[in-house]
Amino acid sequence: MTTKTNATPETPTEAQLLRRAADLIPTLKDRAAHTEDLRRIPPESVAALLDSELYYIGVPRKFGGLNVSYALALDAAAELARGCPATAWCYCLWTAHAWLVGYWPRQAQEEVFGPGPDALCSSSLNVGKSTCTPAPGGYRLSGRWEFSSGCDSAEWLMLGVPGIGERNWALLPRQDCRIVDTWFVSGLRGSGSKDIVVEDAFIPCHRILDVTTAGDSDWSGWEMHRQARYRAPIPVLLGWDLVAPMLGIAQGMLDEFTTRLTGTSGPGRTADSPAIHIRLSQAAAETDAARALLNHDIAEILRKAQAGETFTPLERATFRRDKAFITQLCLQSVNRLFDLSGGHALFDESPLQRYHRDAQAVAHRDGLIMELGGQQYARVALGLPPDSPI
Repeated sequence: MTTKTNATPETPTEAQLLRRAADLIPTLKDRAAHTEDLRRIPPESVAALLDSELYYIGVPRKFGGLNVSYALALDAAAELARGCPATAWCYCLWTAHAWLVGYWPRQAQEEVFGPGPDALCSSSLNVGKSTCTPAPGGYRLSGRWEFSSGCDSAEWLMLGVPGIGERNWALLPRQDCRIVDTWFVSGLRGSGSKDIVVEDAFIPCHRILDVTTAGDSDWSGWEMHRQARYRAPIPVLLGWDLVAPMLGIAQGMLDEFTTRLTGTSGPGRTADSPAIHIRLSQAAAETDAARALLNHDIAEILRKAQAGETFTPLERATFRRDKAFITQLCLQSVNRLFDLSGGHALFDESPLQRYHRDAQAVAHRDGLIMELGGQQYARVALGLPPDSPI
């Protein structure tokens, strides 16, 4: 791996970046079982992602990031998930965190990316079981947080903290945190989404971010970086990093299912079967619809952000609803094919069972469950105030 400097990079084209993502699929697919056994992303996969420059889509360009649309990170994650969903999951979260660092005060950004743009950051954005108390020049933080995907490879942690304002996050260097290996799960095993423990760490004020105002009245990120992503309120653009890998899982399932049956004939589950034809058509349509809706929403978010337009409560609630709806469309597609894949799909060497397990894991995120993620849309549409942040 060649470490980049903060010099202005020669920007690859969008097509080149997506080709690099596609080129990684065979390697990631071959390595998927090892990634699950390891229960974290292997160092060689992390190195490959950095070498491909795909991670730099998220890094603010002032610190060596690429001058391309943030939407490309989501497209790249959907490609990578066709090979290894866990790797795509961590890639997309790392890239989203790199984008988020650009909202912090400049001093914090320089601490993260000043040495170079390769620094990875994992997170647990809820407050967990934590306490945060004022101290001279900052705060003292202690607690335990769950589900910090990709933390083994991270140099920085982004944690939700209580007691400061409505919603605040803190940036901590890895040495201030301890990883507790709790990640023994059925899906997304390779994501290494372990617990984080912090014991009386000092957080200077410049490493605290007010999430409710960043990109929504606090325009310091936009003024520093002049990238459209920093004119969007964080809740509007955040969360798609969880949805994009799900789209790739559904596409990977379609690819594998189609490849296995192409050229087969005879009774049962073969290319001649009308049952197969119906299931495959339905699953492909669901995946295509999910992709179209995701692309539409991201394009609209970035268009409005670039134009400096305000996001209405109904628009915010719509985007939150669509994250859940797209996830559920993809889950239906995966389940539809797996349910007709036969006993051979259950063997460990079959990618089908991994796509199926990983899809269940993604769809268990609260915000991606329709009854939770979609609720605010109906409230706002019916003239009621939202009762949770949008």
